[in-house]
Amino acid sequence: MADSALSATRGRVPCTIITGFLGAGKTTLIRNLLEQTGGSRLAIVVNEFGDVGIDGEILRSCGVENCPQDNIVELANGCICCTVADDFAPALDRILALEPKVDHILIETSGLALPKPLVQAFQWPAIRGRVTVDGVIAVVDGPALAEGRVAADPAALETQRAADASIDHDDPVEEVFEDQIACADLVIVSKTDLLGEADRARVEETLRPHLPPAVRIVAGVNGKVDAAVALGLGLGVEDDIENRRTHHDDEADHEHDEFDSFVVELPAVARPEDLARRISAAVEAENILRLKGFAHVEGKPLRLLVQAAGPRVDHYFDRPWSADETPRTRLVVIGLKGIDRAAIERILAA
Repeated sequence: MADSALSATRGRVPCTIITGFLGAGKTTLIRNLLEQTGGSRLAIVVNEFGDVGIDGEILRSCGVENCPQDNIVELANGCICCTVADDFAPALDRILALEPKVDHILIETSGLALPKPLVQAFQWPAIRGRVTVDGVIAVVDGPALAEGRVAADPAALETQRAADASIDHDDPVEEVFEDQIACADLVIVSKTDLLGEADRARVEETLRPHLPPAVRIVAGVNGKVDAAVALGLGLGVEDDIENRRTHHDDEADHEHDEFDSFVVELPAVARPEDLARRISAAVEAENILRLKGFAHVEGKPLRLLVQAAGPRVDHYFDRPWSADETPRTRLVVIGLKGIDRAAIERILAA
């Protein structure tokens, strides 16, 4: 990709906002983009769900020279669109003070974040003159959407719908998903290697009515999308964001108090398949929306990356354990408010 595509716009640093539901593949997309932009210096803002640090650790472990660890900032105090003033603005100050200067900032929102309030923050006087929104990318879970769902676990969504008396047709997660699509300049459909031609057509038929004709829908496999397609759009989205209508336009604020997250520490596992089986059992038994983390496999010098969205569990060795870290198993569980932590820990440790 040409370096000029990521150069600052009229003195302002371009930012790409990457949004999408839990488990759609945002972090994997960013890892692949980092590997394609070696001539430009990047920074990343990661909005973790709770004080868990997994996504940030995944990105720091990439070892990509153009995005060193100091250029990765984690925001763990809540949904980024709810904490713009307290967290996001100071994070930008920190990134823009880096030397050498960064050429482009990637912002990974939590799966529950609404992109519109975040984009609107780029209109603030203290922010507007220094950065601009190059584009908003929505990452969509292809297999789930092909089956008519925004996530891989419909039972959890139905439980959430039943728990909220204010919902009479669409549940909150579906509305968040629709708001993310409404603000997108590019939609990336992940896991398309798992879709047949009919499924891909069904996904596009679902998305297209919610998108302007100019918004492209791009297929992605393992997060691999040409950086020239995703970055350097130069759209200045903050100048157009009021024209993007969402479900929450008339709300002064919003909260995501219906979710919990916690970390489970486990001993080394004998085989990856055993851990995957226990994770599947926990997801089936409890209201788990998302599970992700790392595992230490006995006798293996490599770190096992584990991710689950609904009943689907993916695991693979992503890199060797480094000399300055102790191999361990650390999993982050995200689910509906009131999920039974003790029961989940018992299943995972069984």
